[in-house]
Amino acid sequence: MHLLILGGTHYVGRLVAEQALARGHQVTVFNRGNKPAPAGARVLIGDRLAENGFAALDGLTFDAVIDTWALDTSAVKQAIAALQGRMEHYAFVSSISVYDHKAAPAPYDETSPVLDMDRTPVRYCKDKLGSEREAAASGVPTLIVRPGLIVGPGESTPGRLPWWLRRMERGGPTLAPGPEDLALQFIDGRDLAAFLLDGAERKLHGIFDAVSSPGHITLAGLLEAANDAAGGRASLHWVDGDDVAKAIAGKRMEIPMWFPKGYASIFQSTGKKAAAAGLKIRPALDTIRDTWEWVNRTGWKIGDGPAGVPEDVEAAILRQYGAE
Repeated sequence: MHLLILGGTHYVGRLVAEQALARGHQVTVFNRGNKPAPAGARVLIGDRLAENGFAALDGLTFDAVIDTWALDTSAVKQAIAALQGRMEHYAFVSSISVYDHKAAPAPYDETSPVLDMDRTPVRYCKDKLGSEREAAASGVPTLIVRPGLIVGPGESTPGRLPWWLRRMERGGPTLAPGPEDLALQFIDGRDLAAFLLDGAERKLHGIFDAVSSPGHITLAGLLEAANDAAGGRASLHWVDGDDVAKAIAGKRMEIPMWFPKGYASIFQSTGKKAAAAGLKIRPALDTIRDTWEWVNRTGWKIGDGPAGVPEDVEAAILRQYGAE
């Protein structure tokens, strides 16, 4: 199979390229050339947002296209126009953030309401929804994959799981935002890449939530496992989630892998459709262990990604709630 990856050098795109090469496929990656591609991939350079940005692909045909970067609806529109008649299958990586989690009762699935694209103020959601619509109207067999939080080795940014692992390594009193039994859903980037490739090979089409089963691991289970992996030096202090939400209100920060009450329903997709289509999810403990190995091998450190709680904010919350 001749596979074109739009992106192909950062996280999920790179994982797709590496796995495709390992399966023996011919791989072409198309991007702006800011990062090196995996060995064995053909690299073509262009800016998909520029006029005639796809000129480097002129005359080429592809059995499948996997689009792992599209933070602008026009990027998908232009890609489909440029490749019309020269691709047999198109896969687009969207997000479960497109669902209207306030209107859709949990658990939700691919038939649940999505956000009103004209009303949502969140640019990320608006662009993902617009891109989905462009892809669906292309006339090409299209696979739309809506992953949950994507974690695992290679997640340099936003760095959710890497941040927790480095925070646990630092040790000492550590803020743990409640509830302890918060049931998490996420997907290892390697499992997402495999599903995208499987879909391209089989010409799978339709919309699929790419997530683990509900309650894959609890927040307490994740933090305890991260602490164990990083040496067991941290002492978890659980603070009620409502109190944490108040303490960080108005601050430009993200507590990785956690959402305040009212938003935690994002972790409640049924995940049944993708599982029936062959999505395989590895154990959460394997993802945590492998990510710890990756952060140490690459030297990833707090600050390399935007996720995480600043030390002074964490210390203030622990003092306020008597947990320091």
